Amino acid sequence: MDEINHLTAQRDKHLSDAEQHHTKMAPLEALLEGDEVIEEERLTEIRKEHSSLKVPYDASKHRAWLLDAKITRREKLLNHETLMAGYTESMANWKADEQELNEKRDSLSTRLAQIQQQAEEDMAKARQAETDAATAYAQAVAWGDTEGEKNANADAQKAAKNLATATEHNRRQHLIITALEQELAIVDQHIAEAQREYGSIQKTAMFLARTVLEEQWNEQAQALMELGGKLWNVQGMLGGEHLSLMKLVLPQEGEDFHSWTWRELSDRAGKYSVQDILSL
Repeated sequence: MDEINHLTAQRDKHLSDAEQHHTKMAPLEALLEGDEVIEEERLTEIRKEHSSLKVPYDASKHRAWLLDAKITRREKLLNHETLMAGYTESMANWKADEQELNEKRDSLSTRLAQIQQQAEEDMAKARQAETDAATAYAQAVAWGDTEGEKNANADAQKAAKNLATATEHNRRQHLIITALEQELAIVDQHIAEAQREYGSIQKTAMFLARTVLEEQWNEQAQALMELGGKLWNVQGMLGGEHLSLMKLVLPQEGEDFHSWTWRELSDRAGKYSVQDILSL
């Protein structure tokens, strides 16, 4: 926390410096961007003065940005358990929402398929009944079956009425089908949203995990380097070579682009006495 406070004070100082430079720059920028006609010599002076202020302004803003990144990293490390718990809970909530929405989608899809199939079957049945009645009527006429002709005609009229009724019912079913399809589209949008939110939070959580793991890696690497310093020292005391340790390249993760090598082992080796080495 002390380090965060120190970095924050440094950042605020750079931001304050930047603000002071910007205050001086503002009237010059107004002149450069304004419509006022300015003599070439004066214009050159204004541009030169503006540039002389912009360089330290940009430098202060950049330093503040670098420090802000360090502050953010340390705050995340300090609060990583609470942050990760929040991310995990949010991911679980969005996953539960997605599961619930998928169940709703399955229910809607099943009902939609049932209604579509029923609508097709009802219309096919009504059309077939009308076709059968017409065929029976034609056959009765062909064979001179007066009674059959009357019955077939009555069946044809009944089939026509049934087809009209089925057609109207089919129209209403298609209204329901359209409404269900619209509801399915809305549910799909919510599912996509849940998946996006889950993915976004997961990515944020992964970035946090990387930061924590980088810090843990560096801590373990430092411990290994301390151990390597002792090993380097004792090998030297015994008159041995450091051939294998001289191949060491251990990268530092996170903010700094640095690698620990045999030179760090050599530097650390001088810290340890014989008593330090023998107290394993």
